[in-house]
Amino acid sequence: MPARVVTLQIDGRDVTARDDQMLIEVARESDIRIPKLCYVSGLSSYGGCRMCLVEVEGTSKLLAACTTAVTEGMQVRTVTPRLTEYRRMILEMLFAERNHVCSVCVSNGHCDMQWLAQHLGIDHIRFPYVYPNLPVDASHDRFVLDQNRCILCTRCVRVCQEIEGAHTWDVMGRGAQSLVITDLAQPWGESESCTSCGKCVQVCPTGALSEKGRSVAEMSKRREFLPYLTMMRGETGNE
Repeated sequence: MPARVVTLQIDGRDVTARDDQMLIEVARESDIRIPKLCYVSGLSSYGGCRMCLVEVEGTSKLLAACTTAVTEGMQVRTVTPRLTEYRRMILEMLFAERNHVCSVCVSNGHCDMQWLAQHLGIDHIRFPYVYPNLPVDASHDRFVLDQNRCILCTRCVRVCQEIEGAHTWDVMGRGAQSLVITDLAQPWGESESCTSCGKCVQVCPTGALSEKGRSVAEMSKRREFLPYLTMMRGETGNE
């Protein structure tokens, strides 16, 4: 059935959208920025980081904008004191869960997580740091995986499966013990499925995935290829 056009309000502004679109897409088209970490345009929505929580009139629950479809007459608020406090708390817990030390990180100045912390005015963490001792996999010729800086956003998993079609990456374990792995927890450099395309490095929002031999100033990520490749794969029928 073809998509219908619906009208809704976001932060008091009337906007129109297709009823098969997610809130975060519609807000972005209207130049309304909603914080995000796991969401990337061109990849499937995961809804794991909860940074894109919004308030929708008629429900007391906070809803993830990346997994909530628009409906006719929906009234959405993206900036409220409640949302700001939740986002700060979520981000602080992410910092405390693993070893995120911006001053010595390869992505310092080019990190989505660091930018959000600055945007939300976070200058200290209220939760005790866990300080896990997690492995660093430098077995690949070009890239490095540092589990200490991973936030389990699964961007690498989704881009490898949906865009590259290799499905080298996956998640092993549960809860805070989860780790992203290549193949069946083999060293990255021994992976038989990895094409060394580097898409996983480009979409990583932190310094968990980085390229060997590149300075901090060179670690800017390039993600503009994602929507284009998704569109091309759809047009050729290679879903």
